Amino acid sequence: MKQQLKLNVTPRAQTGRSSSRRMRKANQVPAILYGKHTPPETLAIDGPEFIRLIKVIAGSAALVELERKDKPEKALSFLQEVQRDPITDKYLHVDFREVKADEKFEIRVKLHLAGESFGVKNQSGVLETPTYTLRIRCLPKDLPPFIEVDVTALKVGETIHVGEIKAIPGVEFLDDKSQPVVSCVEPVAEIVQEVVAAAPVEGAAAAPAVGADGKPVAPAVGADGKPVAPAADGKAAAPAAGDKKPAGQAAAGAKPAAGAAKPAAPAKK
Repeated sequence: MKQQLKLNVTPRAQTGRSSSRRMRKANQVPAILYGKHTPPETLAIDGPEFIRLIKVIAGSAALVELERKDKPEKALSFLQEVQRDPITDKYLHVDFREVKADEKFEIRVKLHLAGESFGVKNQSGVLETPTYTLRIRCLPKDLPPFIEVDVTALKVGETIHVGEIKAIPGVEFLDDKSQPVVSCVEPVAEIVQEVVAAAPVEGAAAAPAVGADGKPVAPAVGADGKPVAPAADGKAAAPAAGDKKPAGQAAAGAKPAAGAAKPAAPAKK
């Protein structure tokens, strides 16, 4: 067994919320032990002792020997679930699952990434881990504290799957072999920059209009020589009222506008 710890527990006869509150006030943690071959047992754990145990385990997979005062034999188990108060962060309840030394059992073990990825070091990549634990089956003596995944050769765009993890003696991986474990991807900032660069720039010149013959159509020009904005139907808008017409386009017989300057009289000889 790679890591095996000991914990003193005492049986408790009373159950329920009121009993659990009294135990917590007395600096004890309610617990339960259950397994395949034994009926569930309600237990009480010393609070400070359990905190020291949690610090030693530090998130790794470990077996715990429960020493009970009412029974001479020790119970081999592991932490199945630990409940904590979301506000005070105090331990509310602990579930222990009993195992047998000669019988395989299933457990979820955390992943541990080893090495520096080639994609992170040389290609500015970022590692993504869609899962943090894997489900395995093994004997208690073969239980690893964590599952190590070497990411040294991982490049941008590559992924390590469950079937590619280095085999561990006595350990069987139960997750699908095609399930991704860790990937090396491009940084999100670079992806956003590429999308922005591909998008049209606001204020850029629009494509010229094309006529029925496929040739570009010249934009309409007003009397002042400035282009006229197209109407809603796509045709050139008529010049605004009061605009002067270009020379040579005035209607025949049109009278000059009121207040217009008269032509100068010819000089006398």
